[in-house]
Amino acid sequence: MDSEFINCSSRRGGITMSEDTQDTQGARIARVALVTGASGGIGRAVAERLAADGTAVGVHYAGNAEAAQEVVAAVERAGGRAVAVRGDVADEGEMAEAFDRVEKEFGGLDVVVHTAGVMTLGPVVEFGLADLDRMHRTNIRGTFVVAQQAARRVRAGGAIITFSTSVTRLAAPGYAAYAASKGAVEAMTLVLARELRGRDVTVNAVAPGPTATPLFLDGKDEETVRRLAAQAPLERLGTPADIAETVAFLAGPGRWVNGQVLYANGGIA
Repeated sequence: MDSEFINCSSRRGGITMSEDTQDTQGARIARVALVTGASGGIGRAVAERLAADGTAVGVHYAGNAEAAQEVVAAVERAGGRAVAVRGDVADEGEMAEAFDRVEKEFGGLDVVVHTAGVMTLGPVVEFGLADLDRMHRTNIRGTFVVAQQAARRVRAGGAIITFSTSVTRLAAPGYAAYAASKGAVEAMTLVLARELRGRDVTVNAVAPGPTATPLFLDGKDEETVRRLAAQAPLERLGTPADIAETVAFLAGPGRWVNGQVLYANGGIA
């Protein structure tokens, strides 16, 4: 079909038709995604996984331009298309510019995956309020800013995917502030799914369990990591690739999953 394509939901339920777009060189592109926090960890795995499905990807970063360009180069070496875009996720002006750049480069936007976040741990009784404010600015305000831009721009047949954590179920000591910020993410995600009624846009959250990323491993000794890895029935830590597969399902064939939190944790909770 020359002027239209059938997205990957067409063989798993209702058929969604959407027009092809063109990038700045005039090449046809069927799907376009923006992945925040894509310069490393889970975000990078998601960007590369979506690109493997033929999706053009906006690789968002906050400060590490070199790492983001490495992701772009990896996508392009594999035959995909990508562009690096910068922005503080909690700054609506910077994120509007990042969204604009992706739309200008690839002609539209179908999928937004918001993986960017920060984690500071400590017991409630001694947790610093400056750390609380910093984490909530990134995790709550940042998610709201990105979700707001996504809701205004994502085309019919698209998907918005936020990131929570399985700690909201595990209730592990030391995680109160972080879990609180991610509980807010879950709430706004489920509400947004209902607010977008009639748009044919799904909105879901992915809640990883212990996953071998720098964010998770930072500050943990080897014994703690081994103990956490043994908790899941599958007896290992998750990998960024595990989480990226969950995202790819929600971004593609999982059209009947909407307004949900998917716990990708190997059965730990």
